[in-house]
Amino acid sequence: MDLFNFDFDLPVTNPTWIFFLVMVIILFAPIIMGRLRIPHIIGMILAGVIVGKYGFNILERDSSFELFGKVGLYYIMFLAALEMDMDDFKKNRIKGLVFGLITFSVPMILGIWSSMQFLNYSLITSVLLASMYASHTLITYPIVSRYGLSRQRIVSVTIGGTAVTVALALAVLAVISGMYKGEDIGGWFWVQLLLKVFVLCGLIIFFMPRIARWFFRKYEDPVMQFIFVLAMVFLGGGLMELVGMEGILGAFLAGLVLNRFIPQISPLMNRIEFVGNALFIPYFLIGVGMIIDINCFLKGGVVLKVAIVMSVVATFSKWLSAWFTQKLYHYTKVERKMMFGLSNSQAAATLAAVLIGHEIIMENGERLLNDDVLNGTVVMILITCIISSIETERAAKRMIVNEITDKDSKKSESEKFLISVSNPDSIKGLIEMALVMRKPKSKEEMIALSVINDNNSSEAKEIVAKRNLDNAAMIAASADVELKTMLRYSLNISQGITHAMRENDVTDLIIGLHRKVNIMDSFYGNVADNLLKTNHRQIMILKLLMPVNTLRRIVVAVPPKSEYEVGFVKWVNQLCRVAKQLGCRVHFFACEETGEKISAVVKRQQGETFTEVSLLEYWDDLLMLTSQVNYDHLFVIVSSRKGSISYQPSFEELPMQITKYFSNNSFMMLYPDQIGEPQDVLHFSDPRRPNSSDVYGNVGRWFYRLFKKDEKNG
Repeated sequence: MDLFNFDFDLPVTNPTWIFFLVMVIILFAPIIMGRLRIPHIIGMILAGVIVGKYGFNILERDSSFELFGKVGLYYIMFLAALEMDMDDFKKNRIKGLVFGLITFSVPMILGIWSSMQFLNYSLITSVLLASMYASHTLITYPIVSRYGLSRQRIVSVTIGGTAVTVALALAVLAVISGMYKGEDIGGWFWVQLLLKVFVLCGLIIFFMPRIARWFFRKYEDPVMQFIFVLAMVFLGGGLMELVGMEGILGAFLAGLVLNRFIPQISPLMNRIEFVGNALFIPYFLIGVGMIIDINCFLKGGVVLKVAIVMSVVATFSKWLSAWFTQKLYHYTKVERKMMFGLSNSQAAATLAAVLIGHEIIMENGERLLNDDVLNGTVVMILITCIISSIETERAAKRMIVNEITDKDSKKSESEKFLISVSNPDSIKGLIEMALVMRKPKSKEEMIALSVINDNNSSEAKEIVAKRNLDNAAMIAASADVELKTMLRYSLNISQGITHAMRENDVTDLIIGLHRKVNIMDSFYGNVADNLLKTNHRQIMILKLLMPVNTLRRIVVAVPPKSEYEVGFVKWVNQLCRVAKQLGCRVHFFACEETGEKISAVVKRQQGETFTEVSLLEYWDDLLMLTSQVNYDHLFVIVSSRKGSISYQPSFEELPMQITKYFSNNSFMMLYPDQIGEPQDVLHFSDPRRPNSSDVYGNVGRWFYRLFKKDEKNG
């Protein structure tokens, strides 16, 4: 009996060894390509060429490559939609539509002309071939994602254009294939096709968000949430295939719908990106390489001519489309390079078109797309993917350099968050709120703190505190964010928090709302009351009744004169940041003067974003806002400490009003920074206004108000 029975027959058929070889390729291809300074994606495709049947025939493109390849293709389109800045996408939707029409029309015109002029193909064959040039696949999107540029405006425009051109190219494919299937492609054909697509899109847009919102509120298990997202992706893809369109459009639409439920910096988003970039997308790229017959270059003759014409026309037409769009909208040179890099690579729709066209037999017995076109297509795929990868990588690096230069020229205060954790039920909400509020690319670590009262310390309390800190660290780590945990003993909990803030240069404190134990307890609790008295950094007291990612709107009540406080610009930016991450609208209610300053901050600091500013005439009575705040909204009340410029006696009644009118709402009490000099970012602060931290602040404020009163009276 043989102790070892090795079977070296090629291609490898054992599933274990197939998966092992694929994992080796995924592991070492980026390492080797990195040393050669070649984009990783090219390494995956070239590895597929080497191990495929046209290379050394090590692996066969079996059902596993078809399955994982389809998942990877769906994943690329899904991630592209999921990582988009929806504010930017909505602002640039017309530009995306225009780019889609340009990048479809130019390749169609050049493709039909070149196929008839140089290759002597018929009109129908030329139209189908041109539609292959017109479509493109976002194969290089992982490069953009890796560099953290997925929310750039030019990326949103290109992705929007991709959906348009792919839909049009697939419509051409459906018409031509319908002609040879004996279908009537008259007016009723188009009515049917458009009706089915519109009805399906309407169903997905209407039902999928409601299903997602219900699921995320009911189930917080990370594995279940990840499986749910995958199910929605394939549901969208499967439904789109039912109406005769390509499933990638359904995956893209599912990504747009789920965009607002999955914040960019969140544990769920990190898991989705990790699984896709580690397994599904590389599998797809290797599978693309395995169908490429590199021997076509060696055969010469007609095959080489077809391959050259196809590659040149496809590449030049996409470059010309990007150039036209750049001139039309005055984009920069690097933005044009990024647009061309993303839109040049051919794969998904191109493969679908060539395979369907190759199977169609015309009346004269010839194939609609012959073997020369089939071989030329795979060569075109290889060349366009290589060019696309190089251009996208170069453009991404240039954008990063420009972004760093811009950041260096704009001095901005660093933000460091400390989250006080004591109640295990509120830890997840507090950490998630800090994640969506902090700057997306901030290098500052977050801190989770648990303070144990020395007078009541016990081993059991220490175990609970450590468990809470471990839970907080796990939530942050799953979002790929560094979080430092601290356990302190102190005779006074608020004093322990204050000392931790000062020792670590903390700028923002987030705490959960105190749970009243007896009737003598204050609304905020002794800890919060003491913190407000002894600490002048921004403090946010939070009560969440649902997961952060399911909030639909942020309603903010702003008192008069808030614009004169030091932390005004910071908290406006932070709330806009939260709204942007959650894909929801933020609605400010303030007096006329304060509202104008809020609009100025939003316009200057955030650009045009989905914000509303409405008039709040009487701050003393928040009852009028009850009709504006629903159960799935976050109600933010901007308050201030005693002695500050915006402080009002009516603030003392806030706990009673919240308890009476907003007990069933998620809310945040926000106390802005009140230390240091005012942020004169908008040049609206009055130089005659005294500093609120001055020891003579009260006297100065009295003269300031008197001066303002005289000024108004003329």
